[in-house]
Amino acid sequence: MNTTNTVASGYTMEIFVDHFPSNPRTEWENIGTMVCFHNRYRLGDKHDYNSNDFDSWDGLKKQIIKDHDPAVILPIYMYDHSGVTISTKPFSCPWDSGQIGFIFMSKQIAKKEYGFSRLTKQIKEKLTRYLMAEVKTYDQYLNGDVYGFEIKDPEGNVIQSVCGYYGREAAESEGKSELMYYNEKDSVSLQ
Repeated sequence: MNTTNTVASGYTMEIFVDHFPSNPRTEWENIGTMVCFHNRYRLGDKHDYNSNDFDSWDGLKKQIIKDHDPAVILPIYMYDHSGVTISTKPFSCPWDSGQIGFIFMSKQIAKKEYGFSRLTKQIKEKLTRYLMAEVKTYDQYLNGDVYGFEIKDPEGNVIQSVCGYYGREAAESEGKSELMYYNEKDSVSLQ
């Protein structure tokens, strides 16, 4: 277990890698839809598109627009070298990276989720940030960038253990908050 310890008033917090995280594309509800193709990996969401039906990414994009009327559609790129990472921005390596698909949000879903009547520039920017966040979370899942924390009492007994934080900073922040809670609770009970 790869851990980082923080100690305060006898209580300790350990950050550890979550080796069995939830796949955010199959186990969560998402507003965006990822249509991805790759020879060696099954990535993104289930879909009915076939890569053999398109001679370019532009052809697939036009078909998605025709089929789903997206409010926002973004390309997804992958870098595959000693691990896999994805992004909505292209990677600089021309040999080990390239486009693998798109993520989009239909206007119908966007209106239902956000309740707007007109797709303004500000709303489109908000939807774009949301889709980029979905790609980032999936990238964290693919890279094993998912953590948990344990709080132990002064005797070393685990009193709280939580997993499923995408990004180390999220686990550290929540863990430190919980550690403060136990320390404050302990100091109040001593008075």
